[in-house]
Amino acid sequence: MMSGRGGLRKMADNSDTERSLEADIAAVGRIDAIPRILEVVCRTTGMGFAAVARVTENRWIACSVRDDIAFGLQPGGELKVETTICNEIQHHRKHVVIDHVVLDATYRAHATPARYGFQSYISVPIVLKDGSFFGTLCAIDPKPARLNTPEITGMFQLFADLIAFHLDAQQRLETTEASLSSERETAVLREQFIAVLGHDLRSPLSSIAAGGQVLLKTPLNDKAVSIVALMQKSVQRMAGLIDNVLDFARGRLGGGLVLHRNSNEPLQPMLAQVIDELRSAWPDRTIVFTADLPTPVSCDRSRIGQLVSNLTSNALTHGSANTPVRVAAAIHAGTFELAVANSGAMIPASMLEKLFQPFVRAAAQPEQQGLGLGLYIASEIAKAHGGTLTVTSTAVETRFTFKMPVS
Repeated sequence: MMSGRGGLRKMADNSDTERSLEADIAAVGRIDAIPRILEVVCRTTGMGFAAVARVTENRWIACSVRDDIAFGLQPGGELKVETTICNEIQHHRKHVVIDHVVLDATYRAHATPARYGFQSYISVPIVLKDGSFFGTLCAIDPKPARLNTPEITGMFQLFADLIAFHLDAQQRLETTEASLSSERETAVLREQFIAVLGHDLRSPLSSIAAGGQVLLKTPLNDKAVSIVALMQKSVQRMAGLIDNVLDFARGRLGGGLVLHRNSNEPLQPMLAQVIDELRSAWPDRTIVFTADLPTPVSCDRSRIGQLVSNLTSNALTHGSANTPVRVAAAIHAGTFELAVANSGAMIPASMLEKLFQPFVRAAAQPEQQGLGLGLYIASEIAKAHGGTLTVTSTAVETRFTFKMPVS
């Protein structure tokens, strides 16, 4: 009987461990930034395989993979942990970088490179906030590569830290939600968490932006310059998402949007700047912008710019790619009016009723990028200015119209 009970306990322990590993893999899968991180890693270094791996004493499991060299490993696939260098990293907690195996005094006789057929290798530990070792961000290639530079190792460390931050954030959210006793408490705490998350995300995002600036100051080929530019654009997009998250949290937690009205500075240059930025971000699309603003408008210029950016980005994302997005701003009888219109599929009447609610577009079209907060934030900006934001949609055109008093 004792032997039987011991066997049952061992089976239960194994089952719990398996569920824990599955949860870890799922947690990585929920981090939308990881595929882009692996893409940037491969393009920046020229390496053909990159992965986020969960590493334990007994297991090496691929959580997310980019494989351009037919290495043959898919998410959920495993390697024997004792055959990996990651197994050593989980003990010494230091990154390992190999530019060229045959020239590396430490690793040229190591069994791992020969077993998996690589000449270049880099792996950085992913360590969670509580000090526990999660796994590694690693990359390999059968060709040598110049990896042991401050720029490359710094980029890997920034990405590893960002992944750890996301994993910690998920764990904190799960732990917090599990402790709540009512649906209302859950909703309040979730929104508080969103506010904290949006604030704390700025630190790793700033680090990535700084890393990009460092790379731009070093000699790079044309391909590397384009990759860094892609990283910078991604940073800008993430910053916009963070702003939306913070605005959402402020509005829901009762603080409301803060306005800094100014009727002395013209509004048109701000609108033109926003449109120029969107044209740069969407070089294959046409945005037609017209403005007739002969008198000042008492408003928060930055917030109105944010409203225009959200509405126009929405039109570019959901409208027809073959027709222009039209943005028009004018003053009529003491009312400032801004309209953003696009062609494309008509929005169903059932969707129009709740279009300005948070997360609606994200839930209806999960394949689209974004959180579904843009239109909600735009409507909150309109309300804060004492104005209105409405939408009409037909088979010919979808039009968002913002109106507010000039003074």
